[in-house]
Amino acid sequence: MAESGEEKKKSRPKTATVCGYPISIFFIVVNEFCERFSYYGMRAVLVLYFKYFLQWDDDFATTIYHTFVALCYLTPILGAIVADSWLGKFKTIIYLSIVYTVGQIVMAISAINDLTDTNKDGNPDNLPLHVALSMVGLILIALGTGGIKPCVAAFGGDQFEDHQEKQRGTFFSIFYLSINAGSLLSTIITPILRAQECGRIPQKCYPLAFGVPAALMVVALIVFIVGSGMYNKTAPQGNIMVKVCKCIGFAIKNRYRHRSSQYPKREHWMDWADEKYTKLLIAQVKMVLKVLFLYIPLPHKHLLHALGFMSETVKIRAVSPPQGSRWTLQATNMDGDFGVLIIQPDQMQTVNPILILILVPVVDSVLYPLIAKCNLNFTPLKRMTVGMVFAALAFVAAALVQIQIDQTLPKFPSGTASQAKFINMGNMPLPIKAGTQDFTLEAYTATEDFLTFNEPFLLVLPNVTYVGNMKDGSRNTIVIFQDWGLQTVVPFTDLIKKPEQGANAIRFLNGFSSVLNATAGDLDFKEITTRNMSIYVNVPQGNAEFKIKNEAGDECIYSQELGFGSSYTLMILPTFTFGPNCSDSIRSVLDIRPNTFHMAWQIPQYFLITVGEVVFSVTGLEFSYSQAPSNMKSVLQAGWLLTVAVGNIIVLVIAEAIKLPDQWAEYILFASLLIVVCVIFAIMAYFYTYTDPTVIEAQFAELDPDEKKRKNSVEMASKNKAPPRDSSSDSSSDEDESRQSKM
Repeated sequence: MAESGEEKKKSRPKTATVCGYPISIFFIVVNEFCERFSYYGMRAVLVLYFKYFLQWDDDFATTIYHTFVALCYLTPILGAIVADSWLGKFKTIIYLSIVYTVGQIVMAISAINDLTDTNKDGNPDNLPLHVALSMVGLILIALGTGGIKPCVAAFGGDQFEDHQEKQRGTFFSIFYLSINAGSLLSTIITPILRAQECGRIPQKCYPLAFGVPAALMVVALIVFIVGSGMYNKTAPQGNIMVKVCKCIGFAIKNRYRHRSSQYPKREHWMDWADEKYTKLLIAQVKMVLKVLFLYIPLPHKHLLHALGFMSETVKIRAVSPPQGSRWTLQATNMDGDFGVLIIQPDQMQTVNPILILILVPVVDSVLYPLIAKCNLNFTPLKRMTVGMVFAALAFVAAALVQIQIDQTLPKFPSGTASQAKFINMGNMPLPIKAGTQDFTLEAYTATEDFLTFNEPFLLVLPNVTYVGNMKDGSRNTIVIFQDWGLQTVVPFTDLIKKPEQGANAIRFLNGFSSVLNATAGDLDFKEITTRNMSIYVNVPQGNAEFKIKNEAGDECIYSQELGFGSSYTLMILPTFTFGPNCSDSIRSVLDIRPNTFHMAWQIPQYFLITVGEVVFSVTGLEFSYSQAPSNMKSVLQAGWLLTVAVGNIIVLVIAEAIKLPDQWAEYILFASLLIVVCVIFAIMAYFYTYTDPTVIEAQFAELDPDEKKRKNSVEMASKNKAPPRDSSSDSSSDEDESRQSKM
C-alpha cells in the first residue's frame, strides 16, 4: 500500500496554476456548467413533453418524472463504485458522459414528430416507438448524469495538493456556482426553445428543446477531454466496495462469535475485523461509517426542502415541476407587477439560482473570512447546522406570507353551500327576490358579490318564478334575459378556485342576436351562440386585446387591462353593433378579484432558503470530500447525493399523507420538522471527531508490510487447522490496536 501511495504521488504531473489554482479545474468547472445546463434544460420541459407529445395524463407523467429524478440520484452509487474500484474517476466520467450524450441525442430524436407522421396530420402515427425511444433515452441519461455526479466533484478535489485546503474549499464553492449558473440559464432558455414552432406542420418544438441540451452535453464532453493532459489522475485501488462490505461483515460475524463476557472488549466494533484485515482498511472503513452515520437525518432535510420549494407535483398534479412547487403555487395568488418588470409566478423560482450566484462568492470570500478573523470556530458541521436553521426560518417566512395571501382570497363555497351571482341582460331595472334577499338590478348590470345559499332557494321575478337548486359547493351565474317584459332565466357554472399560474380566466356572454367568435391573440373562445356563455380561456397578465367577429366577417376590438389571478365575464349586450364604437356595448363583470398581495414579499423566504442552501450544500460537498479516505472519495460523494434521492422518494409518500386544511399550517409543520432534524444533527455533530484521512493513511501505511506478514501467518495457521488464539493473544492484539488508534 505504501508503494502504491508513492507511485500515485510520483504520477502526478506538474500543472500550471492561475492565482494558486490548477488550470485543470477550469476545464472541470466548464464541464459541470455545460452538463448541468444539459440536464436541467431537458428536465424543464420533460413533463410537458410527456403530457402534450406522448399524450400521457398528469398522474402518469408526474409518476414517471419523479421516478426518473429518483433514479438520477440513485445511480451515483454505481458510478462511485466503478470509479473507485475499477476505471478511476477520469475514465468513468469519460465513458458515462458518452452514455449520457447518447441518451440526450435519443431523447431529441424521440421528439421528432415527422419521424412517424406518415399521413402528415401533425400527430405521430407510431406513438409506442416514441415512448420506447424516450424511455431508452431517460435510462441512459439517468445512468450518465447519476454516474458522473459523484466523480466530477471528487475528481476536482483530487487536483489540489494536500497543502491547498483553502483553495480546495473555494473550488467546491465555484463548482456549486457553476451548477446553479447552468440550471438558471437552461430553465430560462429551454422553455423558450420549446415555445418555437417547427416541423412540416408547425407545433411546439420539442426536438429543439431537447437538441440544445444534447449539444451542450457534447460540448461538456469535449471540454473535459481537452484538459486530459493537465489532470491529476488517481488510480483505482481494486474493488474497494467489496473489500469494505466483506470487512464490515467479518467484523459483525467475529463480534457475534466473541459475544461472551470472557473476551475483552475492543475500542470500536470494527476492530473485530483485525484478525483478517489490515489496520489501514479498518481505519478507512471507520472514517466512512462515521460520516455515513452523520448523514442519517439528512434525507429528511432534503425531503422538507423538496416538499416546500422544489417539486410538489404529486399533490397538486401540476403540469411541470417549476409550476408545481408550493412556493410557485403561492406566487400564483400574488401580484407580480414590479413596475418596469412583470414577473410571472413560475419565474419567481429563478430568484433562487440568481441569489446563489450572488451569495456563494459573498459567503466564501467575505463572510467566512470575517468569521475567522473574529476567532470563531465555525466548523463545517456547524455551518451545516446553521444552514438548516435558515431553511426552517424560510418556511416560517413563507407561512407569514401565506397568512396575508389568505386574507385576500375569495371565499369559495364549501360543504352543502352554494353561491350565485345575478346578471340583468334586460334594458330596464329588474326587482329580484332570491330566497330571503331582495334587491334591484339596473339594466345590463350584475350583483357586485356572490350570494351564498345553504339550501335550494326561490327566485321571484316580476313575471316568472325559478327554483334555484344548485349543486353543493358550486358557484353559478344566473343570467336573466328580458323579452317584452317577460323574463327568461339561464344558469351557468363558474370557477370554484383561482385560475392557475396567475392567469386570468375570461369568458364571453353573448346577448347579441347572432353567433359570434372571440379571440385573444392565439387564444380562441370558440363559437358563442346567442344567449349563451363561451368557454373559459386563461389570458395572461397585461393589456389584453379581444377580437370579436360574426359570420359575415365584421370585427370589433375590445381591450382590457388584466392583473394576476382574476376572472371576468365580458357581456356582449343586445344593443351591440359592429363599428368604431362597438366596445361601448361590452360590459366587464368581475367574478374573482385580481391578486393584490405583492410577489416581492416572497423574496425574504427565497433569500433565507438560499442562504441555508449555500451554507449547507456547499459545505456538505467539501465535508464529504475532506473526510473520505483516498480510495473512497467518490463513494462518500455518492452517499451525500443518496440523501437527496431518499428525500425525493419520500416526497412521493409524504406529499399525499399530509392533509392540513391551511397551507400556512403546513409551512409551520415543515419548519418544526426541520428544527427537529437540525437538533438531531447538531447533537450528532457535537460528538463527531474530525479526521485527516491523509495523515491516518500515512501512519498505517508505514506499518502495512508488518501487517501483511501477520495476516498471512494467521491465514496459514487457519489453513493448517491450528487452534485459535487464546484470550491473552486477543488481549495483546487489543493493546496493539489501541496504540494504532491513538496514533
